[in-house]
Amino acid sequence: MKNSALLEPRRVVVTGYGAICSLGQNVDAIWEGIMNYRVGYRKYRLDDPTIHASYFGFIDDFSGDAMRPFSKKISKMLPLFAKYSLIATHEAIQMAYGEVPLDEFVSPFDRGVIVGTGWGGLDTANSNNNEYRESGIATSFATVMSMCNAATAGITMNWNMRSIQNTPVAACATGTIAIGEAYEAIRSGRAKVMIAGGSESLKEQFNVWSVDVIQALTKEQENPRLACCPFSKGRSGFVLSEGAAVLCLEDYELAKARGAKILGEITGYANYSDAYDMTAPAEDMQARIRVIRDVCKQAGVQAQQIDYVNLHGTSTPLNDVNETNSIKMALGDAAYGIPMSSTKSYTGHLIGAAGSMEAVFCLKAMAEGVVPATIHMDEADPECDLNYVPNKHLHGQTLNNVMNLSFGFGGANAGIMLRKVN
Repeated sequence: MKNSALLEPRRVVVTGYGAICSLGQNVDAIWEGIMNYRVGYRKYRLDDPTIHASYFGFIDDFSGDAMRPFSKKISKMLPLFAKYSLIATHEAIQMAYGEVPLDEFVSPFDRGVIVGTGWGGLDTANSNNNEYRESGIATSFATVMSMCNAATAGITMNWNMRSIQNTPVAACATGTIAIGEAYEAIRSGRAKVMIAGGSESLKEQFNVWSVDVIQALTKEQENPRLACCPFSKGRSGFVLSEGAAVLCLEDYELAKARGAKILGEITGYANYSDAYDMTAPAEDMQARIRVIRDVCKQAGVQAQQIDYVNLHGTSTPLNDVNETNSIKMALGDAAYGIPMSSTKSYTGHLIGAAGSMEAVFCLKAMAEGVVPATIHMDEADPECDLNYVPNKHLHGQTLNNVMNLSFGFGGANAGIMLRKVN
């Protein structure tokens, strides 16, 4: 008979993280920007006058030098979103393992990658197609550059990660789903170390137009405070941004044995579908309610024990009200006493990377005892009546249980719970 201890779920901890976005090209720079109330988006003038949106969170200062740590054989075939994911992974692995080779701690067949995206290499596919139509030829790497799993594949090859690999494509919930599925892989004993998160880059003109034409992007033309103002009366859509964020997840026993610094523990994960509409959230809110309740149940956390919630908070009229009502239905009266915020008010919306970026912010918040504010809340929407920590950070907080929520087009809903490990 098998030892029953072997059948028990494994504890899963975070030992590293990395990120890049328009606020900075590493986590410390991005977090410093948030702590100083800076935003990563600004006005851009695009060539197509039919594109109404003016504010975007694009990375302006990305150069080829950032790819020097990686194999040229790999990086020359990668679209931009995948390059971002390698940069974020490099930071996460450096934090978790330093300069010591991974092979000294874990077999290649016990370490894997789940890095998702919303649109993948669609930018590169369109650019290559435009080139082909104009000249009759394009790069011979056009096929692999268009693959949604290019980021996952690039990471596995660069760090010889031969365990589980997967690439969730679930719009704005992608990053959180990737972390949740990696958590389940380690929890079940199928892997010992996982790189998990999301990456996104969408700025080719047709692709921007295609998002703008469905009225999803912010309508604001002049005032950055109105360009992205989650839960505020004047919100009109989200700011499209780009970047990547990943976590290094690890079996707790392995991390403890090698003396790793543990940044937090994942204690709960849930994922439910609206099965309702391609872009609008379900009016019955049942999927979101179940996500919140199931995350709490798996984590063993009561509503009143939640110390902070990083909200999806897109600054769109429909989502912000639906999310607010879902939380109230799921958590009851306790919802009113929990500090919550949308950090998209600083970064804009990173789509496939949003959930994983916000998981990084949850870890930083726990470590520093800070609840980041939702900025630009000059006039709250009366229907959005929870504590969104308007405009000013809360310092000196004790954050032991932190929830991260992500909701996406196609009815994707996911959440995770993070616990501080003392």
